[in-house]
Amino acid sequence: MKPAVVLLSGGLDSATVLAIARSEGYACHALSLDYGQRHTAELAAAARVAQALGAAAHRVMRLGLGDIGGSALTDDSIAVPEAPTEGIPVTYVPARNTVMLALALAWAEVLGARDIFIGVNAVDYSGYPDCRPEFIEAFERMANLATRAGVEGAALKIHAPLQYLSKADIIRRGVELGVDYGLTVSCYQADPAGRACGVCDACRLRRAGFIAAGVADPTPYR
Repeated sequence: MKPAVVLLSGGLDSATVLAIARSEGYACHALSLDYGQRHTAELAAAARVAQALGAAAHRVMRLGLGDIGGSALTDDSIAVPEAPTEGIPVTYVPARNTVMLALALAWAEVLGARDIFIGVNAVDYSGYPDCRPEFIEAFERMANLATRAGVEGAALKIHAPLQYLSKADIIRRGVELGVDYGLTVSCYQADPAGRACGVCDACRLRRAGFIAAGVADPTPYR
């Protein structure tokens, strides 16, 4: 089995991506980031998902995006919106996917892996600029310019298998692959037990996805 690094947040999308990578025959090294987010319930969820889906390894790295702030997810003084907003919402974390992919890239080089998986989506999403196909394509070009592996001919690939899927299609695909979505946490302001608020953007997208997919929603709501 070829090694791959899979970014695993503990949410619905990243759990599906891990299942997809496993189904394609990769030995998955799951990477989660404790970046100063509002809660750590999603990190506990990531550990559960990594174990349930047979990840070859699961590592949690710590970085201080909370020291920078600028997002409702890393600064407690900024409220998480509980109604739809126009434009890029305040839950956008500046440079988060860029930093996370860079760390995944570093681990991939150490492992001798040529493949990195990320659960970004540009259909049912919050409009974050670092979820767009253009960003993924640009990062892949950069990765092959900036690494020893890329320069020496071991081309690196950034896989974003959910890029053009609706949330309902993502859920259907995960169900086919045996993902237990009851293990996952998507809410921006989940409580310590992992119970979702039901009103933030992440909760609205998740709930609508289960309804559209015709799949029972296993999310515990407080």
